[in-house]
Amino acid sequence: MAQDNDFFVRFWGVRGSIPCPGPATAGYGGNTACLEVRCAGRRLLFDAGTGLVAFANALAVEGAPPLDADLFFGHTHHDHVWGWNHFMPLLDPACRLRLWSGHLEQGDGPLEAVLARVLTEPGLPVSCERVAAQLSWREFRAGETLEPHPGITVRTASLNHPNGATGYRVEHAGRSICYLTDTEHVPGAPDVAILGLIEGADIMIYDSTYTDEEFPAHINWGHSTWQEGVRLCDAAGVRTFVVFHHDPGHDDGFMDDVAGALEAARPGSVVAREGMVLSP
Repeated sequence: MAQDNDFFVRFWGVRGSIPCPGPATAGYGGNTACLEVRCAGRRLLFDAGTGLVAFANALAVEGAPPLDADLFFGHTHHDHVWGWNHFMPLLDPACRLRLWSGHLEQGDGPLEAVLARVLTEPGLPVSCERVAAQLSWREFRAGETLEPHPGITVRTASLNHPNGATGYRVEHAGRSICYLTDTEHVPGAPDVAILGLIEGADIMIYDSTYTDEEFPAHINWGHSTWQEGVRLCDAAGVRTFVVFHHDPGHDDGFMDDVAGALEAARPGSVVAREGMVLSP
């Protein structure tokens, strides 16, 4: 477990829409969304894409003690829950998970019901009947401020995505990490809720599925661009911008080009890769 003064984010899955394994994407990774934030001696997870399986596999290799964590969902579209029915800690009765969601009032039902559907047969190797972990459900309304543990504040905001989504800002010891995916911007009209959430943040991880050139062909798909991420960070005084939720059709060569253009546009910004660790 991290020391109380540790604060960092590790990327376990960086893709959106569908997993895309293979040699053409090995440099940045092909797993879908999952982050791990460590602070105040606690482990916070964000989203349960296929990167969640990589996280669990690493725990098993380490011989880590039973998992005790908070799992926050940005939303529950398939690419953000695909890891759930292969998440082996769910079979461990000593595992303790607190599961948080703030967007489900728009019709998907309670988080517990949504994840139960993911585990419905043929949801193997994990199914509802086999879950032994201690699960607790923490529904909230996007916009609320949460305190999952002493010394950790999690601010939230509603995002512009079909069926709803929630953005998060984790604050600890005067530092902050923001996680905002999936969301679609309106050209020329920066999202006021996002600007308020990210103001002065140390790190902003943002839905950068497309480029500005690709965006007009994907209106109403619920995603944004790396260039809009730059504009938001500049407007809000964010220190480090992280490009995230890569389109599965963008191979390593494409992402290398994005990284080069990003460095020219806003030096110090980075493109997320699986396994990357950043500290605010």
